[in-house]
Amino acid sequence: MSDDTAETVGRRVARARKKRDLTQLGLAQRASYSRSHVSQVEAGHKVATPAFVAAVAAALGVDPAEIYGQPFRARGHDDQVHSALPELRRVLVYVDVGPELAGPPRSLDVLAAEVATARRLIHKAQLTKLARRLPAVLEELTYWAHETNDPRAWLLLSRAFGHGVSLTRRLGYSGDALALLERGADAARRSGDPNLPHLVTLARALLSMGMNQYQPALTSLDQARADIAPDRPDADEVAGALDLRAAIIAARSSRGSNSESGRAWDYFGRADERIKQGRGRPVHGLEFTAANVAVHGAAVAAELGDLDEAARRDRDIGDRTLSALPPERRTHHEIDMARVLIELGDYGKAESRIESADRIAPQMVTFHPTARAVVAHLVDVRRTLPESLRRLHLRMSA
Repeated sequence: MSDDTAETVGRRVARARKKRDLTQLGLAQRASYSRSHVSQVEAGHKVATPAFVAAVAAALGVDPAEIYGQPFRARGHDDQVHSALPELRRVLVYVDVGPELAGPPRSLDVLAAEVATARRLIHKAQLTKLARRLPAVLEELTYWAHETNDPRAWLLLSRAFGHGVSLTRRLGYSGDALALLERGADAARRSGDPNLPHLVTLARALLSMGMNQYQPALTSLDQARADIAPDRPDADEVAGALDLRAAIIAARSSRGSNSESGRAWDYFGRADERIKQGRGRPVHGLEFTAANVAVHGAAVAAELGDLDEAARRDRDIGDRTLSALPPERRTHHEIDMARVLIELGDYGKAESRIESADRIAPQMVTFHPTARAVVAHLVDVRRTLPESLRRLHLRMSA
């Protein structure tokens, strides 16, 4: 674990830069940002966006988790989420053969219900509960898959590995996330479901984006979309999810380029049109809904740096639309908008949005790098801290 998680992203950037004998200008040139931008982040005057962290980490040759200070420790019960990692790594040992279980495995029907529960826990951002249940589910499904070669067992195993990727990525264990992703990809291929591998592509693109690999991510998403089996009941849901992911990645990669900006809105427009046509039957729980498309529109604008447009879209969304989203997605939107409002200089509203996020899904906020950056910035700029922000900052300073 990192021993400097109380430090800001800016201080970690400065330290990593100096270790490599780089000036701010040298880092700025490598990362394709201005020297002023690097200076402001290092000094704590500007919030480090995920795009900035990915670019700087790539320029410095380090994992983004090192710049964020991940994995984050937490106070009390929340810190138990890390205890799942040794068990998840043991599951990764079973490559060509299944595990030797201590007792009889649960039935596939029971394990299917467990996989569905894991999905609900992700949507609720209840990471500790997920961490407690997931290793055993993966182990037993691995047993069934190798013992029976049943396509259903491989399908459930692929989904369970996907939940493991989601958990480890959120905690900053990118190496574990990639290893679990590869196991999930293998299980998806063995499931006999032609569209299931595209869900692996969704997860891989997210990890690629965090590592500043935008074009490979977009290429893989485009290929996946072209390969969708159109006669399957999940075709529209999968296509819509791929387009939304591509819209965010294209927006983040744009760096002011009009062509990439247009590309991002083209991806978004395809997803939006699909929803307006009433297409997108839920099969995988990908949350391809009108509400999720709406918040993605605000996120695309934010990633493009069009802060006024992001704020306008946020106002248009409204509480009723947000309430239709699961807690994890609502919280992500609140964090995004808190960052946007900081950049617009509206610290009061930014504070309100990050506190709203914490009420919805406190554990997600505890472990979210951008939420931590937002809180650290608000603590620096506010002359007096309200008790709620003080408590949140204390919880993040474990």
